[in-house]
Amino acid sequence: MLYHILAIGDVTSEAGTAHLARHLRQVKKLKSIDFTVINGENISGTGLTPQQADDLFAAGADVITLGNHTWGKMKIADYLEENRYILRPANFAPRTPGRGWAVYDCGAFSVGVMVLIGRCDLDWKADNPFTTADKLLKSGDKPTFTLLDFHAQATSEKLALAYYLDGRISAMWGTHTHVPTADERVFPKGTGYITDLGMTGAVESVLGIRPEQSVETFLGGLPGRYAPADGPCKAQGCIFTLDSDTGLCTDVERIDIR
Repeated sequence: MLYHILAIGDVTSEAGTAHLARHLRQVKKLKSIDFTVINGENISGTGLTPQQADDLFAAGADVITLGNHTWGKMKIADYLEENRYILRPANFAPRTPGRGWAVYDCGAFSVGVMVLIGRCDLDWKADNPFTTADKLLKSGDKPTFTLLDFHAQATSEKLALAYYLDGRISAMWGTHTHVPTADERVFPKGTGYITDLGMTGAVESVLGIRPEQSVETFLGGLPGRYAPADGPCKAQGCIFTLDSDTGLCTDVERIDIR
């Protein structure tokens, strides 16, 4: 049996969430989506609040993933403990609130979702994502499908992890850089992959930020407080077609919802 998993790139503003609320359910119906994972760590620019997480679930997310801005809004800490459908990187320190891996029963299939953060070119102290993945994959019962959101800066680190996990997980996608890559594929041993999903937010922006603010920063001015761009939005991501007989991927399709 084939199932369709939708992964949506970093939501950069509340306008991005509103865009998903308007369009996501229609897209899920059109594409026969069975499970949806959305990276939501940038809704407040850096971090998200419990209310913003609730809004993202209401828009159609089954699971929300986070990354290096997990603690941008500290009020999310208790929420991470209470709600198992929102995940921070699993290779954060063990005493960190929340979880980075969970398995969800979807009736006809089960799906495990893992979040890891990269260490190359990211100013973040975290355990090795490669060995953390090994440990998680050996823990507990094996779900029908295993998905990985790798929140990382370096394309080399993302590709290396994909080769390392090829055939052991169903699909892996990169987040964090907010620019979609054109390398969607199924790896030799059956893992679906893309280096970066892209972002959800204003079309006319610099990674979700007002262009004039970003330009001023590069000219040497003060960056100021994060200001999300206005105007029409896009939602970028991928659909992974997964085979329940093998637990692996048969097809990867990029999407851009406008």
